[in-house]
Amino acid sequence: MPYRYELRLSGSGGQGLILAGIILAEAAGIYDGKYVCQTQSYGPEARGGASKSEVVISDEEIDYPKAIKPDVLLAMNQKSCDAYFYDLKPGGMLIVDSTFVKHVPTTKAIGLPFTAAARRELQKEMVANVVALGALVTLTGAVSLKSLEAALLNRVPPGTEELNRKALELGINLAQNHLNGGEQGQHKT
Repeated sequence: MPYRYELRLSGSGGQGLILAGIILAEAAGIYDGKYVCQTQSYGPEARGGASKSEVVISDEEIDYPKAIKPDVLLAMNQKSCDAYFYDLKPGGMLIVDSTFVKHVPTTKAIGLPFTAAARRELQKEMVANVVALGALVTLTGAVSLKSLEAALLNRVPPGTEELNRKALELGINLAQNHLNGGEQGQHKT
């Protein structure tokens, strides 16, 4: 991982991306012992408006808390893919929820069906953010999976630990399937 690793998680309010960013930051800072900064912004509408969470991870102190040129962009909807793709560092990784993102500006995007898989396998769309986190960490190695699970289980509401653990495993499996050349791989434009 480079000295400064920047991730942007984006989508609509209500998709849990602020929480996902907090969990990722806590995994990096509390459990992996890195320097980390997490920022967030969302539109005036708490649910349905634009939402993004940025996480900066470093081995050294962080002098600027926001993502300048993200190494990784997670786009959970078409609008966020369109809005933030051009901020991505050249050669950066674009990961999209293929349930909602149908057109991407590059053939190198990784499209995985986070929301559809959460609905199909767990009967709960609301954990698509956790499915996406599992995939993102598997694809990038931004934090250890052990740290991610610990941060997740520390943050989720009591009584939802097993559902969230299954959502994390589902995301890991989607990403591993992609890495092993499974059917759900490169996103088609």
